[in-house]
Amino acid sequence: MTSPRLRAVAIVDGEHYADVVRDALGALDHEVVAAVMAGGTEKLRGGEDYGVPLETDLEAAIGAHAPELVVDLSDEPVLDPVRRLRLVARSLVAGVPYAGPGFRFDPPTREPYELPSVAVIGTGKRMGKTAVTGALARRASQTSRVVVVAMGRGGPPAPEVIEERPTISSLLALSRTGRHAASDHLETALIAGIPTVGCRRCGGGLAGEVGTSTVLEGARAAAALGPDLVVFDGSGAAVPPVDAGATLLVAGAHQDVAVLGGYLTPYRALLADLVLVTMAEEATAWPAAVQTLAALVRDGVPVVPVVLRPRPLESIAGERVAYFGTAAGAATAVGRHLAAEHGADVRHVSGALADRALLREELDAIDAETFVVEIKAAAIDVVAETAAARGVRLVAASSDVVPVAGHDLADELDRLVAAADRRAAVAT
Repeated sequence: MTSPRLRAVAIVDGEHYADVVRDALGALDHEVVAAVMAGGTEKLRGGEDYGVPLETDLEAAIGAHAPELVVDLSDEPVLDPVRRLRLVARSLVAGVPYAGPGFRFDPPTREPYELPSVAVIGTGKRMGKTAVTGALARRASQTSRVVVVAMGRGGPPAPEVIEERPTISSLLALSRTGRHAASDHLETALIAGIPTVGCRRCGGGLAGEVGTSTVLEGARAAAALGPDLVVFDGSGAAVPPVDAGATLLVAGAHQDVAVLGGYLTPYRALLADLVLVTMAEEATAWPAAVQTLAALVRDGVPVVPVVLRPRPLESIAGERVAYFGTAAGAATAVGRHLAAEHGADVRHVSGALADRALLREELDAIDAETFVVEIKAAAIDVVAETAAARGVRLVAASSDVVPVAGHDLADELDRLVAAADRRAAVAT
């Protein structure tokens, strides 16, 4: 069975002679309707004829010729891996598959959604994405009814609607049944006090497409609650399979700039209407991360550096405190913050919630009357269980998202929600 001929735009370069390129275009099993000159001059003499219209910009070629496929006939040195994958990202954002010799990328499937919605996506795991989701949801809930749909690798088998705020006791009971009681939707429901729908996913592609997920069912469950805004909380670098009205990208200042500027991070950056660079501590090279991402986003999209600071949900003033989170690199700043802002006598700061063996070693050596814990990873099955066994007070902690360098995060979040509202209004 032969594949259908597709309307195609070809990527070509001046490091190939024009007659070589022209013959290659003619040999393709597609209808080539235009070519995009990617660069290079070595084989150009002037007046080259490629047999099809020649464009200088991929987006212009896609807009003018409506291709069903972009075919890459360029090569090194014009397109090194970084530049080639940036072209891939631009093609995928435009909804067009991108193929070349021995490879093909297809746009991730994202289903339409009728309600105002924001997707919070990340460049990896442990970026502070759920803290950002909570901050956005709390801000929007001041004027709107908000529901959060969270997907995770430890989510429930079927979408789970949480409308009543859980407690540490209820999460311990859930954990003792074998459930992951620190799943993102449970964290958001406890910390933000906002209705959530918990979903699961498995696998994630280079452009963030999930292998399997229950998010679409969860999206329908969220709609049934009658919200004004739905916030879709991604998982790691996986993107919720919903065409949200606006997108917030969360990246980490501690990440290698080669990762932030390469691979298919540019795809995520081009989706974004706002980018937050978390972990922008003094010890990190956060300006380089901001600069790298600012070079990738669409014109006018803000890139804001932020830090995460714990906010215990109950007073811990004057108490001997051990804090448990996932960001080991921010231990010093977290300890200072808990002492200065919350009056705690900080005895230990752990970043080992995701490492149960190390966490248990630390717990064996800790002398504290109060455990303050992020609701993540082993927060319930290890830290809360240990607190219960020892009779230690346990306090859940939110993570406040604090902008640095004079940015006004509240205004940026308001603009993001307004963009989601406008897109939903246009769609209806």
